[in-house]
Amino acid sequence: MSLGTQLHPAAAASLARWHQFIAAKDLSALPELLHPQAVFRSPMAHSPYPGAQAVNLILNTVLKVFEDFAYHRELATADGLNVVLEFSARVGERELKGIDMIRFDESGRIVEFEVMVRPMSGLQALGAEMAQRLAPFLSAAKS
Repeated sequence: MSLGTQLHPAAAASLARWHQFIAAKDLSALPELLHPQAVFRSPMAHSPYPGAQAVNLILNTVLKVFEDFAYHRELATADGLNVVLEFSARVGERELKGIDMIRFDESGRIVEFEVMVRPMSGLQALGAEMAQRLAPFLSAAKS
């Protein structure tokens, strides 16, 4: 992986921890990286899910849903506070590709985590599995 632009030092440190969490398949320390008002933007939902608790729950769940998850490329914005991570994974028999767009604040906390996924069949498989696992919580989180 390579960065097209230098990340802000605090964002770079948080991103390194994120990669450690993913490699270990353990997001138990993720709350330390989340801003209390962090938001998650789902590829399946029109409205974002607000709050660190929602972001933590969603990301912990998706890590369990994805199989053969791997990051391939990283790109950063000129301000050093945003990164785009290209990934591939499987949900059941459906393969998918996607990007995680992560925005950090200047202290390195994640303030926004947005995901885009393709193809539609992979997105549908992901959406169905996430809905099955999280439907009650996600409905309440948007209210």
